[in-house]
Amino acid sequence: MRSVPAGVVAAGGLVGGYGVARWTRQRPLGGVALAAAGAVAARRWHHDAGPRAAAGLSAAYVAAFAGSHPLAKKVGAWPAVLTVAAGVALASWTVTRRAR
Repeated sequence: MRSVPAGVVAAGGLVGGYGVARWTRQRPLGGVALAAAGAVAARRWHHDAGPRAAAGLSAAYVAAFAGSHPLAKKVGAWPAVLTVAAGVALASWTVTRRAR
């Protein structure tokens, strides 16, 4: 069985972290989900594309999380989260595809 691509894990972490925070009304709990998925994705990025790619994609993951907040004020929370999650997934796919 093939493992889940790192981009899917990262996108799921952004969406899932927001969902957990929203539905439980516990932002720290959403942060735990976000951080856990980010750690798993970073490990996969390191394995698939090396340390430099992992560092860059991890930075993109954190930037996507931060960027979703001001974007949400313009387009709404869920559209913002889904947009940045798609961006991280696309970046991950592009970088890891080139590394192969």
